[in-house]
Amino acid sequence: MKNIISELQWRGLVHDIMPGTEEQLQKEMTTTYIGFDPTSDSLHIGSLVPIILLVHLKNFGHKPIALVGGATGMIGDPSGKSDERNLLDEATLDHNVEGIKTVLSRFLDFNSKEINAPILVNNYDWMKNLSFINFARDVGKRITVNYMMAKDSVKKRLAGEGEGMSFTEFTYQLIQGYDFYHLHKEYNCLLQMGGSDQWGNITTGTELVRRMNVGEEAKAYAMTCPLITKADGTKFGKSEGGNVWLTADKTSVYKFYQFWMNTTDVDAEKYIKIFTFLDKQTIDNLIEDHKAAPHMRALQKILAEELTTFVHSKEELEKAIKASNILFGNATAEDLKQLDGATFLEVFDGVPQAEIARNEMESGVDIIVLLNEKTGFFKSNGEARRALTANSISVNKEKVKEDFVLSSKDLINDQFVLLQSGKKNYFVVRVV
Repeated sequence: MKNIISELQWRGLVHDIMPGTEEQLQKEMTTTYIGFDPTSDSLHIGSLVPIILLVHLKNFGHKPIALVGGATGMIGDPSGKSDERNLLDEATLDHNVEGIKTVLSRFLDFNSKEINAPILVNNYDWMKNLSFINFARDVGKRITVNYMMAKDSVKKRLAGEGEGMSFTEFTYQLIQGYDFYHLHKEYNCLLQMGGSDQWGNITTGTELVRRMNVGEEAKAYAMTCPLITKADGTKFGKSEGGNVWLTADKTSVYKFYQFWMNTTDVDAEKYIKIFTFLDKQTIDNLIEDHKAAPHMRALQKILAEELTTFVHSKEELEKAIKASNILFGNATAEDLKQLDGATFLEVFDGVPQAEIARNEMESGVDIIVLLNEKTGFFKSNGEARRALTANSISVNKEKVKEDFVLSSKDLINDQFVLLQSGKKNYFVVRVV
């Protein structure tokens, strides 16, 4: 087997690793799992790292299991939390589980017939029939309270100023540990991976596997990746509008693309290794080229292109680039008219807007009246006239003169008109 650990290490994707893990991965195809808790019906870019880990495993000949936590999601992981999570009702949880399965299926082919084909599981399927008494006897007996209390996720909560930790959350690590035991028994799963905040939960799983088996059957390994942060130490994965999601209904492809385009040089140099599958030589060359001409933002462009293609598609990337060119490049009126209404509003988010009645379009609207009286884009008719004489006014990216009259045929998506003065002053007219 090729050495996946050395690959992950130069990419900055290894935080903690249990002794023997690297040797196991080099010895044979190894079944490995990562869990995803259904706190939402989608995943945001913080989940991209575990997804990418699963894809790397598949590419290196190992067998990945993606676990959706239908059972653990009912309890809530206390790791990294100062207060107890609100419990989700069953209908919401079911909806979220299906949403996450759909997202994961875009990155891993769970219908593949290959020997190392990925597997998708839901821990509710085996936890729902397990009685509390049996769990307490067969599982709870194997792990001491002292062992569980020593975990950081527990110690921090008990030492904090909040209300402490409920028994429900205290059992989380034991239930996650049982997942590892179940997958070990059913699929010969030998390794669990996750974020560095999961180390305590993961090692509880390895301990449980060892205590519930003997000899060779007791082999279990653990590895975590770092939690990704920005260069300034702030949390990764958020834009001004909140989380950056992996589904276009929550974060448009245009905004997703722009998130990566707007990363700093320092972050782009780190992210290109973590979030793409480009080889080391290619990445080293890109970083050197970027350092020689940072104003070209070549690293950010490649990062945005690779990630948008990976998460959405090549076609959606091309649309996002077109949308970006409308604001920052030399787009045409035809490009503008190809934007859907939602993307149009996102591209021109924050641009001043005004509304005019649709019936006014029937007889046409004089450009000077539009620029001043109807929108306030210019303070007076004289100012608007001077701008038109100077050939600095565009309607939907096309230059217009003083004799221009706006009509229904000029509407974008039968709803919008884009006014522009010079290169950077925009104004959106919405027809209602």
